[in-house]
Order: sequence, then structure tokens, then C-alpha cells
Amino acid sequence: MLALRLPPEIEQRLDALAKRTGRSKSYYAREAILRQIEDIEDYYLARRRLARGGPRVTLESLERDLKKRAKR
Repeated sequence: MLALRLPPEIEQRLDALAKRTGRSKSYYAREAILRQIEDIEDYYLARRRLARGGPRVTLESLERDLKKRAKR
């Protein structure tokens, strides 16, 4: 079970959407969470790793290394 307090504007939008579509507000809250949770997890994982310090790897260098390995 989960209870959420939303800003009034968001609550109104959610209520209107639920009424227009015949689905529950809980349905749309669940959908929003399911769509966003992986990005949120990645964000906090990245922040934790950044705080630890250490060497950085750019996306470009990672892609270049993967291409080299694939050619072998």
C-alpha cells in the first residue's frame, strides 16, 4: 500500500485523465512509477559512483573499445 500527496494541479490532472479514460488514478500512478523507476535508480547509482571518485570513462571511449573488441 502506498499513499501519495500530490500538488493540487497534478491531482486535478490525474483526476481528469482517470475520468476521461475510465481508468483509476491508481492505475496511472502505477504506470508513471513503472516507467520512471529505472531512470531514478540509474540516477542515484551514478551519483553514488561519482561521489566515490576514481577514473571516468566517456561514452565515446567505451563505444570505441567495444568496436575494437567486436573486430577481434
